[in-house]
Amino acid sequence: MSEPRGTEPPEGTTQRLPVLDEQGPENGDGLDRPDSSAADSPPPGPEAEGEPEGRFWSARRVPAGIVALLLLGLTGLFLYDIVSVRAGRPGMYWRRELAEQLAERPLDDTWVLVGAGVAAVLGLWLLILAATPGLRAVLPMRRRHAGVRAGLHRDAAATALRDRAMEVSGVQAARVRVRRRRADVRAESHFRELDDVRTELDDVLADAVGGLGLSRPPSLSVRVRRPGRKG
Repeated sequence: MSEPRGTEPPEGTTQRLPVLDEQGPENGDGLDRPDSSAADSPPPGPEAEGEPEGRFWSARRVPAGIVALLLLGLTGLFLYDIVSVRAGRPGMYWRRELAEQLAERPLDDTWVLVGAGVAAVLGLWLLILAATPGLRAVLPMRRRHAGVRAGLHRDAAATALRDRAMEVSGVQAARVRVRRRRADVRAESHFRELDDVRTELDDVLADAVGGLGLSRPPSLSVRVRRPGRKG
């Protein structure tokens, strides 16, 4: 006969207890619970730093628009003159005068050389604008995440360094100018030894430059002097 349910087994007999599967849920309710270690784990850190970031490319909409309008107007003017000549009318006076001057003046004439020099400089300037990134006032920052680029304006970087410099004891005034590769700091100290102030400024500003997160941190040039006499 089978033992009725709900009754305790007789003494002296063994009873097999349920065993929890190590691979199964620890709650015993059969529901999948999120792993606490995975939930408490910190998010993945920033990506490893690679090569220094390049400068931001400028759209140059205004210079491109100006050049396009000038070329369009010049092309339309020449096209109108060609159509006028084909129709039997005389060409424009300025074009006839220019053609005569170019035909009569030798190549070593002063005005010919000046005009050629101006045209060469203008063409070289346009080539430089087309080949360089531009946006010199924006300093590229280190890329922390893929697909995200950030930049810091020079004025903002100079303001941050100036605020840190003013926190140094003995500094009365400070001027900071941030360039692409160097940050010039000029401070005035009304008390303390100048060497001590300069040493502390070097340490504080070096830490501040590292905190800016720039791709190419500028080198520091710190100068400390006494304030000038008033009157």
